[in-house]
Amino acid sequence: MSDLPDGEARALAALEASGLRYRIVRHPPVRSLEEAAAARRLAPDQIVKTLVVRRGEDDYLFVLVPGGRTISWPKLRALLGVSRLSMPDADVAREVTGYERGTITPFGSVRPWPVVADARVPGRAVSIGAGGHGVAATLDGNRLVLALGATVADVTDPE
Repeated sequence: MSDLPDGEARALAALEASGLRYRIVRHPPVRSLEEAAAARRLAPDQIVKTLVVRRGEDDYLFVLVPGGRTISWPKLRALLGVSRLSMPDADVAREVTGYERGTITPFGSVRPWPVVADARVPGRAVSIGAGGHGVAATLDGNRLVLALGATVADVTDPE
């Protein structure tokens, strides 16, 4: 893995250390959810975005959001018991995760932030980013949330 870019190498090492069974899929750049799904040979709702959310000063979390859905801020605030959440800008997201936008994953993050997975992530195969553009891991959603110690809840709405 030493020939890989730093982010990708960290993500793949963390995936390997997790003990999860996964399949790495590499594909050229994509411009839409549908293109990503086609490249990974999955349905669009099986593509899981990892979003970084700011809860407070130096307090972030990852939210796993299935394709075709968006964070429901009222649901997420209620789950976390807070009145305010925000999305950090790209520079801050990179600083707190070690990944640039479009490559963010909980695996190999420079800090192990808590994870909230939407209730639609478990129960099927899903594809999550693996630290580089066009690099993803396909794995079982049930095992994913267990390995990450994720809180599973309905925290999204249709786009």
